[in-house]
Amino acid sequence: MRVLITGGAGFIGSHVAEVVRDAGHSAVLLDSLLPQAHPSGEVPAGLDGAEFVRGDVRDPDVLGRVLRGVDVVCHQAAMVGHGVDPSDAPDYAGINDLGTAVVLAAMYEHGITRLVLASSMVVYGEGRYHCGAHGTVTPGQRRVEDLDAGRFEPGCPRCGEPLEPGLVPEDAPLDPRSTYAATKLAQEHLSSAWARQTGATVWALRYHNVYGPRMPKDTPYAGVASIFRSALERGEAPRVMEDGEQRRDFVHVTDVARANLAALTTPGTAGTCRPVNICSGTPHTVGEMAAALAGAMGGPAPEVVGGARPGDVRHVVADPARARAELGFAAGVSFEDGMVEFAKAPLRG
Repeated sequence: MRVLITGGAGFIGSHVAEVVRDAGHSAVLLDSLLPQAHPSGEVPAGLDGAEFVRGDVRDPDVLGRVLRGVDVVCHQAAMVGHGVDPSDAPDYAGINDLGTAVVLAAMYEHGITRLVLASSMVVYGEGRYHCGAHGTVTPGQRRVEDLDAGRFEPGCPRCGEPLEPGLVPEDAPLDPRSTYAATKLAQEHLSSAWARQTGATVWALRYHNVYGPRMPKDTPYAGVASIFRSALERGEAPRVMEDGEQRRDFVHVTDVARANLAALTTPGTAGTCRPVNICSGTPHTVGEMAAALAGAMGGPAPEVVGGARPGDVRHVVADPARARAELGFAAGVSFEDGMVEFAKAPLRG
């Protein structure tokens, strides 16, 4: 099998390239080396055995060259992270959504009907919550005055009472709350429309909080694990927003790569875009993650600073059942082992 991996030199894409190679398949990697993810502009090491092409997914001519002989596309290329402010919106929409549209058009022209799409848990907005009186509910955006007063937990949208967070299944309501989140959902919609029009198959892998070797260092586009580790390397305490009790699902990048290989080699249903949570299914708080890294690095204890960024959500932990049932995937790296390894893993400067 020959696989095109867009964003193949990136954090996740490079790990996907390794598992594809180790499974005996061939890969061509397309990457523009965006400065937000590749500040040095250098191609990372560890991509032996794969063909690398520097180019933009929005360039039909480049895609025409790299798609020759390809059986399946693994579309990882994206601008990720919270970003700086809304002025980032044209870049996010251009790279993520226009880029996906150009990829899909080129795949159609080359008769390629299998796609694995890197999506994200950010499409959910808040996670799943249960109210004792009203059952499963979806809270609205938290009010600024509540956040300023240190009231971080969302209440029931019907009665205002406290809620119990639970695991988010793939059929939960979708409510993107940032520019990045909106573009990831748009990628899913574009891929779904393409699948219906062509009879193609799409696995949309909704990654949860991915961490591990080759994460970009502390930038506005980096994940929170990288931001905390960069602070500890400077001898500073990780600064944890809110009260540190916000729950997330941290999943190691090598597990995410294995999930991609499973999707690349598992037939989907023609004419569908099937979303799948790629996660551990085990909740940990952001404060726990900061403390685990600080302990592994012998650094100062985390500092809880309160506040919240616009669009931040309180709890998102995924249900892993569909990935297990349909892709045969379950995360294998424990939170404890993964954080110890990540404390010493090389990051991308």
